[in-house]
Amino acid sequence: MIEVFLSNPGVEFTLRQLLSMLSLRDSEAKRLLNDINHAAKTIRRRTNNKAYLAMRPPICRDCGYVFKELDSAWRPGKCPRCKSERITQPSFILIRRD
Repeated sequence: MIEVFLSNPGVEFTLRQLLSMLSLRDSEAKRLLNDINHAAKTIRRRTNNKAYLAMRPPICRDCGYVFKELDSAWRPGKCPRCKSERITQPSFILIRRD
């Protein structure tokens, strides 16, 4: 997975796209999110802090609430504001610092 990000800097991948690229089932999304958290640390180390993995946070489709208080990759189940379960998938992008 790390190679997917390192070979595609600037390309945004949704959680669903990553699941498909890695031939994983939707039920394995939680494991993939844990792997993404680990990959983010590894990418920083491998590139000597010249690149990092950024996450576009999930957003509630009903009320627009942004889950920006996330310390790590995570897929929320419900919106804390309106209790809707219509939430966008998080997406990830490799950003290089020059």
